[in-house]
Amino acid sequence: MANHKSALKRVRQTAKRRVHNAYYHKTTRNAIRRLRANTDKKDATEKLPTVMSMIDKLAKRNIIHSNKAANLKSSLMKHVNAL
Repeated sequence: MANHKSALKRVRQTAKRRVHNAYYHKTTRNAIRRLRANTDKKDATEKLPTVMSMIDKLAKRNIIHSNKAANLKSSLMKHVNAL
């Protein structure tokens, strides 16, 4: 365990960030899952912009890599366009 005051603070900060990042990552994964399971084109096209912005926010905050975000967005666009 950390001995310095600053190291203890760093442990607290990283634990808080880990929980925060895990929440946003899981929420976005669930939104992607729901969009992929969707079979109605009209409904899917309405939900697509919100899911795209969620993915962009994850990439911006370095929760996921920017290339992964681009891959996810591309595959979701293909899915929605194929409906």
